[in-house]
Amino acid sequence: MRTRAVRSNSIRALLRLRDDRGAATAEYIVATMAAVGFAGLLIVILRGDEVRGILTELVRSALTVG
Repeated sequence: MRTRAVRSNSIRALLRLRDDRGAATAEYIVATMAAVGFAGLLIVILRGDEVRGILTELVRSALTVG
């Protein structure tokens, strides 16, 4: 009888470990935090005068006819 109870508890514990409810939420949080970090890095880079000049010149040359 005791062996059956131990086995039953072990099976329940294994099933709880296999339960991945909420895993997708955690993955979304990690992906969102990575995207926020990348966006912050892009903002820092694009605020530089050199990059702003390069982008302005690129847009100017693209809009110039001739």
